[in-house]
Amino acid sequence: MPRVVRGALIQATLCEPATSPLEKIKRAMIDKNVDMLEQAAAQGAQVACLQELFYGPYFCAEQDAKWYGLAESVPEGPTIKLMQGLAKKLRMVLVVPVFEEDLPGVYYNTAAVIDADGSYLGKFRKMHLPHCEPGFWEKFYFRPGNLGYPVFDTQVGKIGVYLCYDRHFPEGARCLGLNGAEIVFNPSATVAGLSEYLWKIEQPAHAVANQYFVGALNRPGVEEPWCIGEFYGQSYFCDPRGQILAEASRDQDEIVVVDMDLDLIREVRKTWQFFRDRRPETYGKTVEL
Repeated sequence: MPRVVRGALIQATLCEPATSPLEKIKRAMIDKNVDMLEQAAAQGAQVACLQELFYGPYFCAEQDAKWYGLAESVPEGPTIKLMQGLAKKLRMVLVVPVFEEDLPGVYYNTAAVIDADGSYLGKFRKMHLPHCEPGFWEKFYFRPGNLGYPVFDTQVGKIGVYLCYDRHFPEGARCLGLNGAEIVFNPSATVAGLSEYLWKIEQPAHAVANQYFVGALNRPGVEEPWCIGEFYGQSYFCDPRGQILAEASRDQDEIVVVDMDLDLIREVRKTWQFFRDRRPETYGKTVEL
């Protein structure tokens, strides 16, 4: 019997000005995303992913300590607790990217994974951090991840997470495949002119090289007052052959819903035996240099 999983990507514009009080921004974005998750559930989604730092603007466009006020503990914080209840209610696996406070003054760019029964399965902390123009000052806010590349055994399948800038590094994408991932979600916040030409190259390439499904999620719109560029949306799912299955628009709220037949992974791997034909004993220079 085919193992078909219906997945959803929640692409959402900022609904409260970034100049508003932090709690007002956070509350508005959480409410908006909860509503969109309920819409996804009504369309039969069994697993859904929210965008990077989903409950606020992409505040890394500036270096200002006030944004530390958005951070909370994972999984003890209120947002993850709320999402655990929602996952149980909707019977849906959730990937929830938040600003994590590990200790006072120690922060991570993190995605929590919650199973369809509401249980917290664990988290991925963003491994690779940009710190560059036109406004991606992530090392001001976050420490590099220290939890490796976990894969979470959920009720719908084995799920891995990569976060935005991580997608430029194929080593971690390979680790997720070797760790058994069947679907890898990559919540992102990236702008036109910087990476748009790579958006539909890198992640289908990861899907092909590692023979899993990828859900690539980017926020849409221009966020003031920084205006570092257009977050160009175009969230999509692709299959283990690198074929795009469904794609969102570039500038508006959208829920991308697609059916993924996880049995296709085995079929593709019978043809392309990349894991069998690997030569890890020859790759030492990749970590020595």
